[in-house]
Amino acid sequence: MLESRAKRRNIRSSPRKMRLVIDLIRGKNANEALNILRFMPNRASLAAEQTLRSAVANLMNKDDRGSLDEDAIFVKAVFVDQGTTMKRMLPAPQGRAYRMRKRSNHLTIVVGTK
Repeated sequence: MLESRAKRRNIRSSPRKMRLVIDLIRGKNANEALNILRFMPNRASLAAEQTLRSAVANLMNKDDRGSLDEDAIFVKAVFVDQGTTMKRMLPAPQGRAYRMRKRSNHLTIVVGTK
């Protein structure tokens, strides 16, 4: 049973928004997961799709016989961790400033064969 992973770091999207996207593909067939991500309107789905394609390509490269069937590949594990947070100041009334936190996340996708 082969297993491969792909990581993408510092994606400019909050972890909460990314989790909404990846919860839909956890445990699914790789082709089905790619179709789901391809037609989602969320901006986070583009980064998730690219990372999933990378994980599948890594698995194909790891297979030395070249006899791996694409229908046998499934999403084994997907998780999102909080990345770095950029802190910016936003002008506010009466000379004050509000802190604006621009969050990012780290996405890890593990694919395997059945």
